[in-house]
Amino acid sequence: MKSSNFDELKSIIEINSWTKNKAGVDKNGEIFASWLQDLGYILEIHQREEIGNHLHFKSHHKEGKKLLLLGHLDTVFPPDTFENFTEDAEWIYGPGVCDMKGGNYVALQALRNAKEKYGDIHNIDFLLVSDEETGSDDSKYLSADIAKAYDYCMVFEAAGVNDEVVIGRKGVGTFFIDIEGKAAHAGNHYTNGADANLEAAQKLIALVALTDLEKQTTVNVGKLHGGIGANTISPKAHLTFELRYITTEERDRVLKSIDEIVATNYVEGTTSTLSGGIQRDVMQPSAEQALFVEHINTLCNVQLPTEKRGGVSDANIISSQGVATLDGWGPYGDGDHTIHERASKKSFTERIALVSEIFEHFLEGKI
Repeated sequence: MKSSNFDELKSIIEINSWTKNKAGVDKNGEIFASWLQDLGYILEIHQREEIGNHLHFKSHHKEGKKLLLLGHLDTVFPPDTFENFTEDAEWIYGPGVCDMKGGNYVALQALRNAKEKYGDIHNIDFLLVSDEETGSDDSKYLSADIAKAYDYCMVFEAAGVNDEVVIGRKGVGTFFIDIEGKAAHAGNHYTNGADANLEAAQKLIALVALTDLEKQTTVNVGKLHGGIGANTISPKAHLTFELRYITTEERDRVLKSIDEIVATNYVEGTTSTLSGGIQRDVMQPSAEQALFVEHINTLCNVQLPTEKRGGVSDANIISSQGVATLDGWGPYGDGDHTIHERASKKSFTERIALVSEIFEHFLEGKI
């Protein structure tokens, strides 16, 4: 950090960057842009009308491996809910201190160190997207396309409790089934109806049965609604459900089974329509990723602790494109997505030092 304080970080923490607050997200991005352009980065802006702009910062490219740094500009807190920055001897508190304005700031500080030492940054680019907290429904296509130009990716979500970096994340998909039945009077014409609620119940049971805990595959029907009232056979029902998985084989098994369940009529006279899909594909450990970790351990004389997480991030998107990806390069923190969000001051110092060293080895062509 510039000196030992967090004044710069405080300036962006106190900007409300709720995903739906385009003005705030863009202001956060503009400040990061000024800092990165001071380091010689060229900015490519991907303009958006309803959400914040996605920002792709490009360094000078020359022959050799290419490294993408990845972060997001948005947070989960609407205006007037959690907007203040505070600190004590060990922690800083505020929206985004660990998820992930703090992580972006770790990357920035390490890039500043690299610039100061080498006078030039090459082959290290930085992508900041604006909608990660709502599922990256817009940016995931851009991120996947941009990823194809890179050999490695470092994602600056928060570190683990023991400074772990993340080598695996479950894939996630969100799906919806709309069921059309036929209304009828439950007393006078019971057999004339086609019960959409009963169809939904049968489908719910079949969907949940796809869960395989030994393989860490889960299907959760989180919302079910339908019908009109107790005296009417339900003409409509709706299911919202989620799939999480750790292998592409399990993904394919469940997707095939979902199609079969939707196509099956448990209640005669009903019809069902499926929508939704995979939001972020699985981040699976790979040989290239393991080699990336090995290089860091050897060159930086460390033993990186690693972990797998059930939650998803944009690391899933980059990894699914075949890029050797490591997540969790931000500071350690906890309470994220709550008004108790905090990040460790010590972790900031340690993460900036390690990431700076990694950048040095990369710029010297050793990674």
